[in-house]
Amino acid sequence: MQDILEQYKTVLEPEVKEWFKAGVVEDFPQNSGACIKYKTKQVAVYNFTRTGKWYATQNLCPHKMEMVLSLGMIGDKDGIPKVACPMHKKNFSLEDGSNLGGEDLKIATYPVKIEEGNVYIGFSD
Repeated sequence: MQDILEQYKTVLEPEVKEWFKAGVVEDFPQNSGACIKYKTKQVAVYNFTRTGKWYATQNLCPHKMEMVLSLGMIGDKDGIPKVACPMHKKNFSLEDGSNLGGEDLKIATYPVKIEEGNVYIGFSD
């Protein structure tokens, strides 16, 4: 299982080698998430229209190794945008992937950009 987690590493915008076109804005539900596939990765993409921001994270919940985060509820905790795992209720920051419950679980995050109605996710591999 650790092998699966190792393929997910946070990517910062200066590290992006490829902007992958994930779809068009209309493909993603407002204030919710959807899953896309990039190579062997499942990536959750969130259209957080309440804040006017987009986020992307690994879809894999590191708690029980389930591909479910795109189905999680988004919101905020103390002003930090977050997603709650729909199965285990673990809360992760959409900004940096940290576990907002203080546990030693973290998720990978990826930069998102919107250009001419297209949604792009940044990857370094």
